[in-house]
Amino acid sequence: MTDVTEVTTETVETDAGPARITWHKAKRARLVLAVSHGAGGGIEARDLTALAAALPAHGVTVARVEQPWRVAGKKLAPAPKTLDTGWRGVWPALTGPGLPVISGGRSAGARVACRTAGELGAHAVLALSFPLHPPGRPEKSRAAELLGSGVPTLVVQGANDPFGKPEEFPGGPYELVEVPYGDHGFAVPKRAEISQEEAVAVITDAVVEWAGSLG
Repeated sequence: MTDVTEVTTETVETDAGPARITWHKAKRARLVLAVSHGAGGGIEARDLTALAAALPAHGVTVARVEQPWRVAGKKLAPAPKTLDTGWRGVWPALTGPGLPVISGGRSAGARVACRTAGELGAHAVLALSFPLHPPGRPEKSRAAELLGSGVPTLVVQGANDPFGKPEEFPGGPYELVEVPYGDHGFAVPKRAEISQEEAVAVITDAVVEWAGSLG
């Protein structure tokens, strides 16, 4: 793609330890989309990888953020407040290009983005596979985090996500896009009526359109 520059990586010191940002820079960027991973995986997740490949051609620089616990090689994510600390620590680097920043992430990373959006001055929030509740525990709702983001928010949710199916989400000031057949990692069964590639395209197309609508 002619609109995409080289991929660069930087390490950022935070109060939770060193974090790492992998930049996918657009040549004529108007926004930065910062996305972090969930509690059980890294920035190689299919949705984060696909967004990093697709968005720069549309004027959006993508920053994939590895939380300090992942950089340190640990297998278990720390408490939510420690995740928030790590995210706050990388924020000055994310705003460094001088562009509005969409704060985003998948699963636990989406919760962090929602919880910190207001205090950090995020332009918007992208919540991928927002874990509305623990599997099988709908009474343990985390809807307040999502509803409290205070900025334009897009939720992209798999139709079969055990952490919260689209129809379980409350009404609110956010947009929700459903990925047909998708689970928490947006994987679709081989017998599904859409392919894995088509499912990922639902994600990237939705984010491209939404990012384009942001002022």
